[in-house]
Amino acid sequence: MANRPALHAEIVGWGKYVPSKVLTNEDLAKSVDTSDEWIKSRTGIAERHIADPKEASSHLATKAARAAIAVADINPRQIDLVIVATVTPDYLFPSVACQVQDALGIPNAAAFDLNAGCTGFIYALSVASRLIAAGAHKLALVIGAETLSRVLDWQDRTTCVLFGDGAGAVLLQASEAPAGLLGCTLGADGSGADLLQLPAGGSRRPACEDTVKNRQHYLKMNGPEVYRFAVDAMVRASRAVIEQTGVLMDDVELVIPHQANVRIIQSAVKALKLPPEKVFTNLARYGNTSAASVPIALCEAVEQGLVKQGDHVVLVGFGAGLTWGAALVQWGAPLPVKLPFWKLALYHAVRPLALARSTSHRAALRARTIISRVDLNGHKP
Repeated sequence: MANRPALHAEIVGWGKYVPSKVLTNEDLAKSVDTSDEWIKSRTGIAERHIADPKEASSHLATKAARAAIAVADINPRQIDLVIVATVTPDYLFPSVACQVQDALGIPNAAAFDLNAGCTGFIYALSVASRLIAAGAHKLALVIGAETLSRVLDWQDRTTCVLFGDGAGAVLLQASEAPAGLLGCTLGADGSGADLLQLPAGGSRRPACEDTVKNRQHYLKMNGPEVYRFAVDAMVRASRAVIEQTGVLMDDVELVIPHQANVRIIQSAVKALKLPPEKVFTNLARYGNTSAASVPIALCEAVEQGLVKQGDHVVLVGFGAGLTWGAALVQWGAPLPVKLPFWKLALYHAVRPLALARSTSHRAALRARTIISRVDLNGHKP
């Protein structure tokens, strides 16, 4: 039997979505003891986007996914894998990925969530790419989506000023061309789990009167310790993925770091001896969107013409866990992508069809359940 050609996971679609509501530093200064100057000088953040009360992580993820599908110009029913990286799912279960799968009308796709903190998108990118390389899947939708505003303590100026909501997505397609994910390094150190966490709401500390009274359902972070870890983790991960692939850092056209804090990014850039023009940041306008920050930044870099066909791009991040990771991508998709108006209109028109399909599937499932219903002894009533 002939050897199967090596498969690569090539990025063929990309998209992002951020809520329309913008919360500026001046807005925050009206409710907590802070100022625009204090926030900017310590974080580099000027504003962030906040989800509407009716928007959940699945809604943001679905909108980013639709944008990526439009760019790829493919039939969404070809997608056979959906991975959503998030720390703010709609529910503990079912997964956000299953809700996205349903909203897009792709019932035959495998779907699951992945929680690796702010490194989640890079973890998900690695998992999807390796499944494609193994021949298990052909077209994977990888999303980072967060509604961190739901788990922030708006009385704590050390954390509430840092985060925002949003989603970014890419479509990975199996390809024999030597492009896509060239290498990836992932790591974790669980001994630092308490440095960045949501203390209550899980099986260790279920919701009760005390957890609510003590504000344990909000994000808690040891800022100085996370800062020290973050700089070292981003530097080590970037160097590791470069060494793994054999590509020289001088041959990397763009580095897209996790958008957490401008001082962290600047310190890592200095240690890696990178020229500032090779590093993309959009932190000022979005804040830290956790697992969504890298894909949102990647989409913006592409939209701004900073990524060209054949370019080498390093994606690097760190997050709760503690986790870290870096991926080296060789861009293969042609740019720029401009869809004709009629195709954009078509993508908008098929959304009601996905809803109708979901309703039909749900009705069929309930019908099968009623027809096949049995009692505790295994007998039909």
